[in-house]
Amino acid sequence: MGMLRELFASPMARRVTVLLLFVLFLYSIKDMLNMLLLLFLVTYVMNSLQRFLTKKINKLFPIHPNVVAILLYVIIVTAMVVGITNYVPKIITQVSEMINNIIRFLNSNQGDQVAAQLSEVLNKVDYKTYVDQALHYISKLGKWLEIILIVIILSLFFLLQKTQVGYFTRKFKKSKIGWIYDELEYFGQKFVASFGKVIEVQLTIAVFNTALTMLGLWILGFPYLFALSVLVLVLSLIPVAGVVLSFIPIGLIGYQSGGLTLVIWTVVMILLIHAVETYLLNPRLMAHKTKLPMFYTFVILVFSQHFFGIWGLIIGIPIFMFLMDILDVDPGDEKTA
Repeated sequence: MGMLRELFASPMARRVTVLLLFVLFLYSIKDMLNMLLLLFLVTYVMNSLQRFLTKKINKLFPIHPNVVAILLYVIIVTAMVVGITNYVPKIITQVSEMINNIIRFLNSNQGDQVAAQLSEVLNKVDYKTYVDQALHYISKLGKWLEIILIVIILSLFFLLQKTQVGYFTRKFKKSKIGWIYDELEYFGQKFVASFGKVIEVQLTIAVFNTALTMLGLWILGFPYLFALSVLVLVLSLIPVAGVVLSFIPIGLIGYQSGGLTLVIWTVVMILLIHAVETYLLNPRLMAHKTKLPMFYTFVILVFSQHFFGIWGLIIGIPIFMFLMDILDVDPGDEKTA
């Protein structure tokens, strides 16, 4: 007993214990992780938007942050209702048609050597598994709408009562489990500063990349623009590998529609967008410390996809940055040999 007291007297031992207990808790509620992750993302992004807009509007006339929050959620809910009513059926139809069309193209090559080689390469990476997972997520649209509704309500209540929530939560600091509160507060601050920031940057870059890509595909005369916009937006959240993954269906559709000439023009367009993103957008958004060698990026994506599935491709890098922040590792200090 005395040894245990000595052990937990060490700040590092307590910190590691609380972290392990928290990971065990998350594992025990793994069925709710989709909702918890989405809740954090929505709350973080909406809180940032609220603070930014409140600051800008206050320069013109005084406005309460809660008014800004309510207006933001009214706009978002209205956009969701309009989108679900008018565009979701079109997107689902186009996604199904696009996937079935690509699979038929790959399975019936009709002597096309390019299609045969592509089919062979994609079969090696087991693309059908990813297609099945994507269709599984689409088929659970009703469940996702329920989760999104809960997330919107909870995040709105949090933003409207941030001060009260913070005040009530800090009461645990002086309770009998105050030491647990201190450690959770430490991890929470690190999580928001690292995971939250990286996710915010990934989301901003994904929206920028999707808008430019859709404009380029529209100019080039591509079909399935609704489906491709959703695909590019989701895959753009995956660092580095997302560009390659999104090009596979775009390239196949381009080859079907206009042959190698259209594929070449598409490659040029994507390279130009990537250049703008790399040299103009990334330096403004991505802090130096969040840069990782490409080798590490791909290794993290492989392992995170293995453990977390499709979600792992999106949250793998942010989780790794969170762990590095806890360990006080600064990846920004790059030195060449």
